[in-house]
Amino acid sequence: VNKPKVKQVKRLELGFITIHPGPPARYRFIPQESLMLTGDEQIVDCQIIVQYQIKDAKDFLFNVRDLETPRGALKDATEVALRRVVGQRPIDDVLIEEKLQVEIDVREVLQRIMDSYGSGLRIIEVKLQTVRPPEEVAAAFNDVVSAKEDKERYIKEADGYREDIIPKARGKAERIIREAEAYKEERVKHAQGDANKFLSVLEEYQKAREVTRKRLYLEAMEEVLPRVKKFVIDANVGGGILQLLPLEKFTDLMEEGGQGVE
Repeated sequence: VNKPKVKQVKRLELGFITIHPGPPARYRFIPQESLMLTGDEQIVDCQIIVQYQIKDAKDFLFNVRDLETPRGALKDATEVALRRVVGQRPIDDVLIEEKLQVEIDVREVLQRIMDSYGSGLRIIEVKLQTVRPPEEVAAAFNDVVSAKEDKERYIKEADGYREDIIPKARGKAERIIREAEAYKEERVKHAQGDANKFLSVLEEYQKAREVTRKRLYLEAMEEVLPRVKKFVIDANVGGGILQLLPLEKFTDLMEEGGQGVE
């Protein structure tokens, strides 16, 4: 009586065969199984490991035709599932961005196929052992991957700079606006003060024009005279001011003679 080991977790290799478990492990690669086309018509080398278990002994014994080598149907179904999933994705997703999702999708597709066979098998896990471009184009592909990584890095740096500079620019703009508003308010108040001062002077002027005119004249002199040189001339001196012109030379002579000049 053939009693299948329903608790044993078995292993299927696709695209390679383990010759010696090691260490170091040695493998023999099978390109006719592992090379396949991606959704964007690129060639990729995929080697996977499938872990499975018998979930229904009756189905396994009576529905799997080749009892001695049940992996025959499983291996064919695994290759079909892998090629179907890989063939629906661009090479970048398979190699870099969605490897985990590829494993999940292959397991689900493979389980559906085996259930349709009534195989009695449960697919526990699908693991991408190796996913790479063919050796002939590996160097060129690595250059492309490196360029894409650089591009993403530059984009992140630019985004970071934008996130840093925009708040600063907005803050500076708000500060300039606040300063402009404050300056405007100050100038308006100053202008209003000047206007009020002028109106008050006008009112006083209209009440007493001569007095106001003289007061304004004296205030102007008080502001101007401290900053200029003043000459006090005796009106009784003969010849008047004409004989003293130009005054600059006259002051020099007076200073040389020891006489003070204000």
